[in-house]
Amino acid sequence: DTLEIHKNAFEKGKRVALVDDLLATGGTITACAKLIELAGGEVVSIDFIIELEGLKGRDKLEGYHIESLIKYDF
Repeated sequence: DTLEIHKNAFEKGKRVALVDDLLATGGTITACAKLIELAGGEVVSIDFIIELEGLKGRDKLEGYHIESLIKYDF
């Protein structure tokens, strides 16, 4: 599994909101956020449609502003 981004994808300090359909373990979205930051962007918000709270993916995203429309606790 690999995530790639062009090294000049963002101007330094560009504000970015990440939107994803599902927060489960948080691995993929954490990798995306770190990649954007390495490219010079600033992640200001990470938003999900559904969050599976029992998998504790939110714990990996400490320090980011997180919103979920629907939360399933199991």
